[in-house]
Amino acid sequence: LAAPRAADLAANLLRAAHLGETLNRLTARPQLVVDALHGAPRLAWRTDAAAQDSAGNPVARTVLTDAHTGARIDAWDRLESVSGDGKSLYGGTVPLETTRTASGYELKDPTRGDTYTGDAGNRTDLCVLVVCVIRAPAPVVTDADNHWGTGAAADRATVAVDAQYGTNVTWDYYEDTHGRRGIAGDGKGSYNRVHYGNAYNNAFWDDRCFCMTYGDGDGTQMGPLVSLDVAGHEMTHGVTSKTAGLTYSGESGGLNEATSDIFGTLVEFHAANAQDPGDWLIGEEVVRDGFGKDALRFMDRPSKDGSSADCWDETVKDLDVHYSSGVANHFAYLLAEGSGAKTVGGTAHNSPTCDGSTVTGIGRAKLGTIWYRALTVHMTSSTDYAGARTATLKAAADLYGEGGAEHKAVAAAWSAVGVG
Repeated sequence: LAAPRAADLAANLLRAAHLGETLNRLTARPQLVVDALHGAPRLAWRTDAAAQDSAGNPVARTVLTDAHTGARIDAWDRLESVSGDGKSLYGGTVPLETTRTASGYELKDPTRGDTYTGDAGNRTDLCVLVVCVIRAPAPVVTDADNHWGTGAAADRATVAVDAQYGTNVTWDYYEDTHGRRGIAGDGKGSYNRVHYGNAYNNAFWDDRCFCMTYGDGDGTQMGPLVSLDVAGHEMTHGVTSKTAGLTYSGESGGLNEATSDIFGTLVEFHAANAQDPGDWLIGEEVVRDGFGKDALRFMDRPSKDGSSADCWDETVKDLDVHYSSGVANHFAYLLAEGSGAKTVGGTAHNSPTCDGSTVTGIGRAKLGTIWYRALTVHMTSSTDYAGARTATLKAAADLYGEGGAEHKAVAAAWSAVGVG
């Protein structure tokens, strides 16, 4: 096997490892070696292939090829993760896996599918009327010593720490709990854009770029929207898109939003971060005094936000999806925690039922397992609230047996919010 052919093989393997990416400045440098690690000693080409992805991030792979037969012996990534830490805005000092470069470190995690965080530079996407074109991926955030951020909102790296940490915890929740590696389940990471726009009071997931975008907030109603539950919420829209594909309108749209609230909450609990303990409020960390409420949404009693529905009726389908989600959020809280007053994560909760019944919770873990199976196996794009009841009952029967305690609890929780 000639050296140019070995180089071509390595370059193709690097491209295959980054399908869908445009690789620039690709080089492949073969070196003839004696391989004694894979059986009897033999001549082999060790080829180091390297390139930059469309965001300018380095990618690299080493390929070992039999010099006589051309067969691939082994291949491995050359960019190794290194452990750093970051001072976040909402979660204290958190661990980070990063990538070492010639000049320092990148906020890119090779252990979680090359998930990375970039600084959007306060720019927005390019929009004309209602049509928006996504800008090129934001440049990855870098650091000299692998100790990121100061913990202050004014520090640009601090907000990046929260975004990366939220992505990491969301990845870990889905992998640890449901065996799902990555949002699409393919082991590939997404990326984050922080500092989007000026005083932008929102965060969103976009399937087109397979990315999360975070605004800094206006400082009066909201601060940077990079809390754990917001990250888990928005990234779960990607999971929903890759599974049931719940249409984003009517009752299916409410279920789409509720799915993100449910798993965003479970991500927060999974993190077990004492600086941001789990609770059933959404966005309590990001709201400021000018917002006028203690959180964006309240899952124990959704109507506390002034707009969301606690109970199902015929008008729910006409609500904004962020408000029609209240019915499923209320169901989820009741299924996990039960009805009545209690303290969860140091926060007071109180969840009355719509029919005056008493519901006994079965725990957050079983809620997550049931809802995930319903989402990935039994729901479709047009599932409405009646269909969600059927899907979760089927999921509970699949997992725990029809007629068992969990199956009965699902039925009771749906009846308690008027879906029966």
